[in-house]
Amino acid sequence: MSRLLLAPLEGLADDVLREVLTRVPGYDYAVTEFARVSGSVLPRRAFTRMSPELKNGGATSSGTLVRVQLLGSDPPCMADNAAQLAGLNPPGIDLNFGCPAPTVNRHRGGAALLDEPELLHAIARAVRAAVPPHIPFTAKMRLGVEDTGRALDCGRALAEGGVDGLVVHARTKADGYRPPAHWEWVGRIADVVAVPVVANGEVWSEDDWRRCRSVSGAADVMLGRGAVADPFLARRIRLEAQEAPDRAAEWAELLPLLGEFWLRVLAKVEARHAPGRLKQWLNLLRRNFPQAETLYVLIRGERDPLAVAHLLRLHGVPLLQAAA
Repeated sequence: MSRLLLAPLEGLADDVLREVLTRVPGYDYAVTEFARVSGSVLPRRAFTRMSPELKNGGATSSGTLVRVQLLGSDPPCMADNAAQLAGLNPPGIDLNFGCPAPTVNRHRGGAALLDEPELLHAIARAVRAAVPPHIPFTAKMRLGVEDTGRALDCGRALAEGGVDGLVVHARTKADGYRPPAHWEWVGRIADVVAVPVVANGEVWSEDDWRRCRSVSGAADVMLGRGAVADPFLARRIRLEAQEAPDRAAEWAELLPLLGEFWLRVLAKVEARHAPGRLKQWLNLLRRNFPQAETLYVLIRGERDPLAVAHLLRLHGVPLLQAAA
């Protein structure tokens, strides 16, 4: 069976959502949002704050391993931070060359570096030298900044720099998250590198997963927003489900996960920020669940956490003490 990976989603899939999403079996491993590396070595607590799973053998409570992602542009500094992170024995270390956010790109981070394959090679080589061989070392890239003209060069640069595998988000930085994803380019990159390549981008359903694998030729797929919008997608792929999903049954299964998510968010952020986090998830869930649409509409204008909790209870969301 091919591998299914849970993508890093900056500002969305933090440790709280990773914990809840991985309660539904299906993922081989997940990747954190990026830790920004800029001019100094981050303290260990910065990594454990990004990935509390490091205190639990590098896994969520359900056993899904979590690799930690670094983002930066200075090879020696990236190497020093990777060495610091390696001291925490993470299940893997990943490099981010895929983030399209303007605030990140303006400071020479993420996908902005895809015009500089020589720099990608230097970063990968420096980090490879700092990471013990037993820790998997991977990178995630897009197809380029404005176009795909250097996609193959970037793939080669990272592979020859020493990464053990590549995840390719099949869009350029300029594409952002607009469909389509150009899965054929994943296969083109795989043809010129000697490491495993994982396809990523625009997989929202089992049919998308099958088409992505067919077009890209990649056996392994990373799920991003599609996994957040459909928390049972990975499980259905694993079960090779052929029939349409039973959304009513899945919603009933999702209710306690929503409750746990809400309580974990309240425990992590200031109460005034908690409703926004819930709205983010419901906004994606409503693609697949009419019940999520109902809740989203009701909660959209609410800022009071107590009022939000009341609405959740009215709609069957159990608010019990969060699991440890």
